[in-house]
Amino acid sequence: MNSKTLTRSAIAAAVLAAFVGTATHFGLPSFSRAEAAIAEKVVAASPSAGTVQAVPAGVMDFSGIVERYGPAVVNISVTGKMQQTAVSGGQSGIDPDDPMFDFFRRFGPQLRIPQGNQIQHGQGSGFIVSSDGVILTNAHVVDGAQEVMVKLTDRRELKAKVLGTDRQTDIAVLKIDAKDLPIVKFGDPGATRVGEPVLAIGSPFGFENTATSGIVSAKSRSLPDGTYVPFIQTDAAVNPGNSGGPLFNIRGEVIGINSQIFSHTGGYQGLSFAIPIDVASKIQAQLMQHGKVTRGRLGVTIQDVNQALADSFGLKTPHGALVSAVERDSPAEKAGIETGDVIVGFNDKPISRSADLPALVAELKPGTSTKLEIIRKGSTKTVSMVVGEMKADQLAHNGEGATQQGRLGLAVRPLNPDERREAGVSGGLLVEDVTGPAALAGIQTGDVVLSLNGMSVSSVEQLRALVGKAGKHVALLVKRDDAKIFIPVDLG
Repeated sequence: MNSKTLTRSAIAAAVLAAFVGTATHFGLPSFSRAEAAIAEKVVAASPSAGTVQAVPAGVMDFSGIVERYGPAVVNISVTGKMQQTAVSGGQSGIDPDDPMFDFFRRFGPQLRIPQGNQIQHGQGSGFIVSSDGVILTNAHVVDGAQEVMVKLTDRRELKAKVLGTDRQTDIAVLKIDAKDLPIVKFGDPGATRVGEPVLAIGSPFGFENTATSGIVSAKSRSLPDGTYVPFIQTDAAVNPGNSGGPLFNIRGEVIGINSQIFSHTGGYQGLSFAIPIDVASKIQAQLMQHGKVTRGRLGVTIQDVNQALADSFGLKTPHGALVSAVERDSPAEKAGIETGDVIVGFNDKPISRSADLPALVAELKPGTSTKLEIIRKGSTKTVSMVVGEMKADQLAHNGEGATQQGRLGLAVRPLNPDERREAGVSGGLLVEDVTGPAALAGIQTGDVVLSLNGMSVSSVEQLRALVGKAGKHVALLVKRDDAKIFIPVDLG
C-alpha cells in the first residue's frame, strides 16, 4: 500500500512527543528509580527442561526465562563515519521549528559530533534465531554501519555480516560465524492479550543483558513512521540500547522486537513499542531468500472511522478503513474502489480499524488475487482485485469571490483552471474563511473541499444545497497539501 504520511496540517496531532529508536551512543544519563510491576499470576521456563512451571500467585519471577533464554540475547556495537556535523538524529525535510519535528524524530538520543571526519559508535541489541548464527535486530541499529560486532554472553566478540535490512518494518538480519549457539523460540503475538506480563532483555545504555518487565498495554498500534507494523505497546522499561532486543511472554516465547519508545526526553516514560515477531519472521525469510522485501499494494489512502464519520456514512458502528483517496491507475482504481468506500474485510479477514489493513496487504505477494468487502453508501459489496507491488520509495492561493456558508461556517469559491491544475483536482471549492462548526472540526483556510457525504462539489450553490439537505453530521473530503482526508463536521 502506497499510503502517505499526513503532515502536521492534515489533522492536528493529539500528542506532540518523540518516537525514537532505541539504539544508543556515548554518554550515560542520570539514574532514576523505577518500581517493578506486580502480576497476579506468572510462569517461568525451567532452565533444565523445556516445560514451564507455575510460580506462586502475586510473585513476578522471570528468572527462569532469563536463565534459559538470556544467553541468546546479544549486544550489538556498530562503527561508522559521520559525514556531517551538528546533531545526529534530525529529520531532513522537516522544519526544526515545526512541532511535528520531534514527533517524527527516531534515531535514539541526540549526539553532537565535532567538526571533521569523526568515527561514530553505536550500540543496540539483538537475539539469535538459529544455532548457526542468524540474528534479528532493528534496521536502525545497523543503519550506516561500516562494521558490526556482536558480543555474546560468554564474552566472545564476533564480526557480523548484514544479510539484509528493511526500513519499512525496521528489521535487519545479521549472520555471525559460529555454531551450536543458544536460540530463542517464537510465540504467537496474535494470541497475546492486553494485560499479560512481558519481559524485555537488552543492553540499555550499554548495560548488557538487562532484564525489565511490564505488561502488554495495547495491541495493533499504528505509529506515524510504522505504516506496515501493528506494534505491540508495553510499559516494560525500554531505553536507548534496547533496540532489537526480544520481548518475551510469560511462557518464555518471543512475541516481539523492541523498537521504539514514546518520550519527551529520549528516555523511558512508560510507552514502548515492539514489532510483532510474526511480522519480523516473514521479513527475515524474504531477506534471507531474496535479499529484499516485496510488498503488496492497493493504491489507496485510508483513515480510521470515528463516531462522527460513522454517522455521516450511515454505519451502525465505527469500524473499517475509510478510503480518502484512490491513486490513478492503481490496483484499487482498476478494481472499482472509490473515495468514500469503507473497507471492512480483506482476504477473508475483518478490518476493524485502518491500522489492520496495511500489514495484511503488504504481506501478500504482488499479483495475488484477493477480495475486499466494502460498504458503499450503506450497502455491503465484495470487490475482486489483483494486488500490485509496492515501489521503492499544492495548494490554491487565496482570492476574491467567496460566498459564506452559514450552517457550515465556510466562505468558499470555485478554483480557477490554474489552481485546479496546481492542486491536481478537477473540481472542488477553495476555503477562504472558516468559522463555526467547520472551524471546530479543523477545516482550515486554503483547504480544498472536494465532496460532502460522498457527493462531489464544484459550485457554491451545489454545496449550499447539499448542506441544506444534510442531517446533524456531514463528512467533508478535503485536500490539504498532498493529502486527502475526510473530516467529520457536527452541524448541531
